[in-house]
Amino acid sequence: MKRIALISTGGTIEKTYDELSGVLHNEVSILDIMLARLDLRGVSVERLQLMNKDSLEMSDDDHALIAATACRATQTHDGVIVVHGTDRLAATGEKMLLVGEPILNPVILTGAMRPYALRNTDAIQNLTEALCAVQLVDPGVYVAMHNQVLAFPGVTKDRENGTFSKA
Repeated sequence: MKRIALISTGGTIEKTYDELSGVLHNEVSILDIMLARLDLRGVSVERLQLMNKDSLEMSDDDHALIAATACRATQTHDGVIVVHGTDRLAATGEKMLLVGEPILNPVILTGAMRPYALRNTDAIQNLTEALCAVQLVDPGVYVAMHNQVLAFPGVTKDRENGTFSKA
């Protein structure tokens, strides 16, 4: 049984729609709903809800906290997935390389361009890809989204195509 730490930080993947205001918000974590839809044979997922923020609202201290938490989790888990907002995901990935603690197992960052709550979402695909990638790649820091796994450093958000690429 592989032990995977799943650290949630918020982002578009977890936004919910407020019908009264007509706005998407980060108010509750919906990762448990997403995980319940998946067949996770051979994997034990330990959830850690670190924060629930849009990544545009994250501070340098938030990125440092996420990075340190993920790096520490590699010491007690076979892999770590960080669910993160896509706007600042690359900043956290780069910060992980600078923490100074060894990254003993894979750390996969993932998120979504469209919230899980919307019909045309990439959330389930990206979470599933992250769960697969964390079991297959070597220790290090990666982003897994849109049928690709990219290693840090040098990962950037490709706003024109709505995905990530290597610089």
